Amino acid sequence: MRKLTQMVVLAATLAASLGAAPAFADMKIAVLNYQMALLESDAAKKYAVDAEKKFGPQLSKLKTLESSAKSIQDRLVAGGDKMAQPERERLELEFKQKARDFQFQSKELNEAKAVADREMLKQLKPKLDGAVEEVIKKGAFDLVLERGAVIDVKPQFDITRQVIERMNQSR
Repeated sequence: MRKLTQMVVLAATLAASLGAAPAFADMKIAVLNYQMALLESDAAKKYAVDAEKKFGPQLSKLKTLESSAKSIQDRLVAGGDKMAQPERERLELEFKQKARDFQFQSKELNEAKAVADREMLKQLKPKLDGAVEEVIKKGAFDLVLERGAVIDVKPQFDITRQVIERMNQSR
């Protein structure tokens, strides 16, 4: 992003120094928040709902496991010094086992979610790129900058909503 900004500044400087300022002033420039366009599309919202259904049970198991481990830890902290040695050792062992289970299941869930996210992105990226291309052609923009590379922009120069609408139309 920084390199893109530097290139734009360099191009502007070159254009001004070469006497091409009037041509540069006639350029039609737009800004696009690519990530927002992707995440706000109907397809991405549907994916989020589907992912919640798919991964919800695993997430619930993780929360239950975490809660159970926390209650054991609280019992150990509150009364561990008053417990009989075998009881304290049993609780410590149970806590360690739940902590290991939590880490393992959490890692599995994160990996499964990451695979699903990559697959969704693989499917949606061509649609998003097509929508971006159509909006750029329709608007006859000479230069489109990523929103993250711009400090401030007037709403009329932001084409993100147009891209989202175009993407939602192309099912």
